[in-house]
Amino acid sequence: MSSTAKAPTLRLERTFTASGHRILAGCDEVGRGALAGPVSVGLVAVDLASARSLKGVRDSKLLSVADRNALVPQIKKWALAWGVGHATAAEIDLHGLTAALRLAGTRAWDQVCLTVRPDVVLLDGNYNWLSPERQGSLFDDFEEPAGGPAAAAGEGCTAPVHTRIKADMQCLSVAAASVLAKVERDAMMVEFAASNPHYSWEINKGYATGSHRAAIDVHGPTPLHRMSWRLGSKPRPGEPVLEPGDDLSTVGG
Repeated sequence: MSSTAKAPTLRLERTFTASGHRILAGCDEVGRGALAGPVSVGLVAVDLASARSLKGVRDSKLLSVADRNALVPQIKKWALAWGVGHATAAEIDLHGLTAALRLAGTRAWDQVCLTVRPDVVLLDGNYNWLSPERQGSLFDDFEEPAGGPAAAAGEGCTAPVHTRIKADMQCLSVAAASVLAKVERDAMMVEFAASNPHYSWEINKGYATGSHRAAIDVHGPTPLHRMSWRLGSKPRPGEPVLEPGDDLSTVGG
């Protein structure tokens, strides 16, 4: 963990009480840039009237594996409700990355709503991929219609969603969500690695390292790879050349 990283707080979350909100859910995703495995979304709901600080929580990228794992039970005890949803590589290929993020987020939302229905969601980034309907942001002017399979079914997050760049570093609820999503997705990749030993997923967690691409060159992709993306170190004849995140490049994702 960076020694200079400032601990996230609930300061921003508590500003939403001025709008009459009490139950806020922080939301973050992991796995968006990976070549294999799911994209995963964490959602952590807090009661703004009673929530207190939680020592040690940071954006998951700033924490060691041991620290993240140790924080999981603390976060689950601290949160009013929590959920982690996943969308598979096949769903990413079928629907596109933005819609797959929404599917994973909807699954996390449904888990949280078994306990409590949040009044508002604070989402890391500058693009609202979570909502099934067009919504604005409190912090920026960017809007896009969401669409996608969850929206077409009339499902998904019903609360207003507000985006915040670097919320995972500044906002405790979002940082907590990132930790839960990271730990759960990493555990899945370690499990997948046992039956797919050539790709070192227990180390790279499915991300686009040089050795991962080289292994795909030699052994080919698996059903857990995102087939619509460029996977190996070189484009193959007739292979799509979509790079990680390309379908979000026009919306700042």
